[in-house]
Amino acid sequence: MTVKVLVLKSGEDVIADVQEMLSSDEKVIGYFLTKPCVVKLIKKGELDSDETDPKSEKKSELSVTMYPWMPLAREKSIPLTVEWVVTMVTPVEKIYDMYVEDILNGGQKTDQTSDSDEQSNLGLTD
Repeated sequence: MTVKVLVLKSGEDVIADVQEMLSSDEKVIGYFLTKPCVVKLIKKGELDSDETDPKSEKKSELSVTMYPWMPLAREKSIPLTVEWVVTMVTPVEKIYDMYVEDILNGGQKTDQTSDSDEQSNLGLTD
């Protein structure tokens, strides 16, 4: 299993179990995405900052939502040409765990995390 986050030409961030699609001469021509989901960061609200410190900046709490990328597809593995991929990265651990538990394992808890919701508060600030 190779879970990656892909940024597509459309601007979408998609997380999926990714396998390479190879040509007869072993060149990567695309990817097969198993259970792909769009990943959205949502700004929840501003956290209190130290107003006596002029260097203190306002910070916001972020949460993540995942929803199916192609919910009407019958296929379990969706092909995507390499031309549509802008970049591909390994997700941070919390996002990886959320995807594996909630999407790949269908909400079955693992020992790694305790959240089984499709929305997770990351505790990140910007």
